[in-house]
Amino acid sequence: MSDYKIVAIPINPRAPRANRMGPLDQLIHLTNFLAPALAVALVLAIVGPWFMSKSPSALGIITQAAINFIVGSLALALGLWFFGRDGKMASYAALLVVAASAQWAGGRGWR
Repeated sequence: MSDYKIVAIPINPRAPRANRMGPLDQLIHLTNFLAPALAVALVLAIVGPWFMSKSPSALGIITQAAINFIVGSLALALGLWFFGRDGKMASYAALLVVAASAQWAGGRGWR
């Protein structure tokens, strides 16, 4: 049985243009990489106060969404660094744990 995995192509500055990504391709890849962090951040910031209604939130929705997005993006970046590729379920689990912890701390969940 042959190996079906894609082999990494070494980056050569003299390689034909078809082998290199342009700025638009890089932007699309970055957007797709950060999309799960943005979605989780927005959902937690909007839905989170309903589940933690015993105390008023210390931060506004936009501020909490920004904090959740930043810590979620860092979790995804660490997963990419640790595993060497994007899309691992462990990275997404870390995203959820870290963003939920930031939401809990931002909503003063310990009170």
